[in-house]
Amino acid sequence: MMTSSGLVSTYSFLSDAAGIAGNLFAFVLFLSPIPTFSRIMRNQSIEEFSGLPYIYGLLNCLICLWYGMPIVSPGIILVATVNSIGAVFQLTYIIIFILYAEKKKKVKMLGLLLAVLGVFALIVYMSLSLLHSPMRQLFVGYLSVASLISMFASPLFIVNLVIRTKSVEFMPFYLSLSTFLMSISFFAYGMFKCDPFIYVPNGIGSILGVVQLVLYCYYSKTSREDSREPLITPFA
Repeated sequence: MMTSSGLVSTYSFLSDAAGIAGNLFAFVLFLSPIPTFSRIMRNQSIEEFSGLPYIYGLLNCLICLWYGMPIVSPGIILVATVNSIGAVFQLTYIIIFILYAEKKKKVKMLGLLLAVLGVFALIVYMSLSLLHSPMRQLFVGYLSVASLISMFASPLFIVNLVIRTKSVEFMPFYLSLSTFLMSISFFAYGMFKCDPFIYVPNGIGSILGVVQLVLYCYYSKTSREDSREPLITPFA
């Protein structure tokens, strides 16, 4: 028969395992833009790529990093670690983008970067100076939930594109799988920590991840069936 201390130890182990898994799967996502930025550096041009996703990604990582800090939310340091790594990656991508952008876009991206850093500084100042511990966690928690839900909703544009074109060309399988695994890991981590600010947005992310994987399976199968048809097909 397992003692109460044994149950606590097992519970803690499972919680940490879920958080570490979430960190690992998130790391795969952070690496995914590397081919894009390798192309930018190779061609010494940003071409038609947009830097806005990385600006938004940096803001999201900074808010969630602050939420995971012990001074805001004790006991969820794995949220802080994953978002600190994410912030470094996003900032690196933004710097590369600025270096190779033409002057007009360079100025715009620098302005947006300064705006993000200013907003984050304001959030930190307000949460430390104006709010006590419980209200501080609520304030930053609601901001992180809004940011995460917006981030998880962004693949809906890709989902719409897949349905419209009946092609999974713009929805890489391993990227969708990593997003789902990261979301489900942090959903479990949030449940173990009894923290709705973690499990609610990641629960939504898990559902959207399942939708993407189902669509991938369906439309990749359709594409394979279509590929067996003759190159010239008669039309009525």
